[in-house]
Amino acid sequence: MAPAVMSRHPIRTRHEARSRSIHRDDHPRYKFHCGRSMTRGVAPSAFRFPWDSLLLPYFLRTDHIHGIGASSSDWTYSKAVLKKRLGSNFLIYASSCNSYIKTFDGIDIAGRRLADEVLSVIRKTGSLKKISFTAHSLGGLIARYTISVLYSSDALHKDLNDGYKTGNPENLESSSKLGSIGGLEPISFITLGTPHLGFIGKKQFPLLLGSPILEKLVPPVAAIFVGRTGSQLFLTDDEPNNPPLLLRMTSDSEDLKFLSSLAAFRIRILYANVSYDHLVGWRTSSIRREDELAKPCRQSVDGYMHVVNVEYCPPVLSEGPRFPSEAATAKAAAQTASNTQKTAEYYTSMEEEMIRSLQRVGWRKVDVSFHAATWPFFAHNNLHVKRAWLNGAGAGVIAHVADSLKQQEVSRTLIAANL
Repeated sequence: MAPAVMSRHPIRTRHEARSRSIHRDDHPRYKFHCGRSMTRGVAPSAFRFPWDSLLLPYFLRTDHIHGIGASSSDWTYSKAVLKKRLGSNFLIYASSCNSYIKTFDGIDIAGRRLADEVLSVIRKTGSLKKISFTAHSLGGLIARYTISVLYSSDALHKDLNDGYKTGNPENLESSSKLGSIGGLEPISFITLGTPHLGFIGKKQFPLLLGSPILEKLVPPVAAIFVGRTGSQLFLTDDEPNNPPLLLRMTSDSEDLKFLSSLAAFRIRILYANVSYDHLVGWRTSSIRREDELAKPCRQSVDGYMHVVNVEYCPPVLSEGPRFPSEAATAKAAAQTASNTQKTAEYYTSMEEEMIRSLQRVGWRKVDVSFHAATWPFFAHNNLHVKRAWLNGAGAGVIAHVADSLKQQEVSRTLIAANL
């Protein structure tokens, strides 16, 4: 077994730096793994290299996945940085199956489309053993749907596969024993500026300027502009009596294991802009309640410009999401904008149900602030450096993502050495 290599830039939260008490997923040693870039049109024979891990930056070990109306070219800078910082054991694949208006088809359709693309890459490559996802904006929701499609439980460890139901953190963090994604071992699931709670509630879609009137009028017509995806993001999809898709995606169903697939990853990381993001609010991208938003620090974490806070939130024991008859009535009001009070009640109740359900797995939450950047109002695309010349302020964020991915490789190596 190759020896582990000491990291020169271990990631620590401010609290960790003071207390020297580092969570188990933040071990300071790791084995280096690097990425190879891959583009559309590559012959199947070109895949046959001894890659160990697929990164999908949606992007695959790693899958990179882009947001609404975007394309795989949005990850050009990030791919180059990840390739340089990670190593030759990583196949870095930027998904192209949901480019531009295809993102309007709906999170579920786009998710299944991506699942087909991921399986195709896995089959053509042959040597892959692990998989990670890095997704920006809407891509994070699509990726969550995709992993539920690709998820398979491990019968050998079925007793651990229900770990999240008991709220046992040890079971939840034993990803290799919690099933596979596309037949591969799930390592890291990372989202940047993703509206995990949809665009509901005050200022969760900052483009509406926090206006109660606009927040009431836009949801019923969202589908006109961005198709089924729009109604899903505003939780007005499907019939009033049926739970919205985003609520269903916070728990396992008979055919799709949304929560189990998330729990299967060694680590889940949320990157969220605390301000200046015109598309996705801080609460929805960090899966927090209003009273959980502390005043953000204005000083960057050492070595990572604009990353201002990192915290680990362990799993919280709770029941699954509920959708009572009162919620159905309120949803009908939200679909027609006929009753402001009912609409507000609907969004408040759905937000709480989603937060409570998603907190059943642990998350590392990384807060980002571009307040000191030259162009802070480009914060949403700065997160993944969409264009290096315009969004270069996000370079520190991508470096943090790369080092987070690298640390998980170390953790895995050390665990194997200790068995």
